[in-house]
Parts: sequence; C-alpha cells; structure tokens
Amino acid sequence: MKIGLYFGSFNPIHHGHLIIAEHVINETELQQVWFIVSPQNPFKQSNSLLNEYHRLHLVKLAIEGENNLRASDIEFKLPKPSYTITTLQYLEEKYPQHQFTIILGSDSFLNLDKWRSAELIMDRYELFVYTRAGFEVRTDLPVKYTILDAPLLQISSTHIRKLIKNGKSVRYLLPDTVKEEIEKNHYYR
Repeated sequence: MKIGLYFGSFNPIHHGHLIIAEHVINETELQQVWFIVSPQNPFKQSNSLLNEYHRLHLVKLAIEGENNLRASDIEFKLPKPSYTITTLQYLEEKYPQHQFTIILGSDSFLNLDKWRSAELIMDRYELFVYTRAGFEVRTDLPVKYTILDAPLLQISSTHIRKLIKNGKSVRYLLPDTVKEEIEKNHYYR
C-alpha cells in the first residue's frame, strides 16, 4: 500500500491539516495518510506543546470514521527528539509491505537539506510538497518531489492556541469534536 506520512506536532490539529490530508488522498495515488504525531520536533521549542497523548487523542477525534486517514504514535516509542529518518527506517522495518512518501509544506521543504540524514531521505523517498504563502518551493535539491496545489487555509496551531488562551472563539477553525475536547479539558488556557 502507498502511504503518505504527514509529520507534525498537531498542537492542535485543525481544518487546515485535514484539508491537506484529504487533498493528498484525492489527488495522488496514495491510499492512506498517516498523521505522525511528533512528541518533540528538533526544530521547535517543546514548552508550548500539549502532552503528546492528548494531541494524539485530538487527531483521532478529528479523523474518526475516515478510512483513509490514520493517527500514529510511532514516534512515541522512538528516541527524542524525533528525526524523520529514524521514523522512516522504523516504519520500513515494521511494515515492509508498504511504500512510504513524505507530505510536507514548502516551508519545511526549504530546510530539507538541514534535516538529519537529508541525503538519504532525498535519495530514497518521494515527497509531496504543498505550497504555503511566502515560501517558494526550492528547485535546487536532488530529490523526487511533486508540488500539490492544495487548498490552504491561512490558519495555524499557534494562532488557535493564542485565541483559546485569550478566551476567543475557534469554532470554525477546528472540528467540533476537537474543539469540545479542548474546552472540556481546558487545554491551552
């Protein structure tokens, strides 16, 4: 099976993430998209992260009933911080029957050559890159990639957390189940 790996903190998951995943399923040969919830991204501060199990639960709520989308805690079992190459090697060993592709935004694609074992990733894996405003796709990297013209919402998890902290509405930014869980547990207050 061809599987797209969508890495992220998902702190919290929002409609923008879900639209990208659905677009990838609709517009490529991928049969599933796995949301790889990262406990600790080596490029981000972890002090504003909700507990990884809570974030995983929010992802599961967001994709409940979707057959082509899956939430993964695979990086919870691996050394921290989470490096994409470590996760890819682990997944290939655990699921040799699958073919994995990386889904990432053009902002992350700009820094691909700074990732751990970047040469190996660029040599062995295909990438689906969705464009983000203000971040042009690099053309100088020796990697097989496809640019996806995904519909993008100019929202971010950072902005959502700020709204929640300030007691503002996030009603149309998150799936209702995610919003309700955040409110019930007073996350991001």
